[in-house]
Amino acid sequence: MDKLMLEIVTPEKRVVREEVDEVVCPGVEGEFGVLPGHTPFLTALKIGELSYRIGNETRYIAITWGYAEVDGTHVEILADMAETAEEIDLRRAEEAKAKAEAALRGMPEELEFEKEQVSLEKAIIRIQVAGKK
Repeated sequence: MDKLMLEIVTPEKRVVREEVDEVVCPGVEGEFGVLPGHTPFLTALKIGELSYRIGNETRYIAITWGYAEVDGTHVEILADMAETAEEIDLRRAEEAKAKAEAALRGMPEELEFEKEQVSLEKAIIRIQVAGKK
């Protein structure tokens, strides 16, 4: 039991299916790490950066909402969206960030404010992950 099987799936595709040494996820209650042999649990995920390590190499994925199911040998992630650093269009993410910031400065209605705040959060995490190519 020295490896974990990591599987990350979105409604559109399977993003990752690999044996890994460690996984770090953005849980709704805070970031958590998983090593082989971890106690089983199920938790919700928030917008954030998921990382996983294979040997000395760490890889990064931007995710938005979802669930993580963990047992001693598997980590299964069901996410609304998941993009590897290589898949992220940095220019487009920076444009989305600027647009969301401008909309938030306009003092929108509460519902629009929340929508733009989520857009901003997604753009920021995509920019962070893209910078780790």
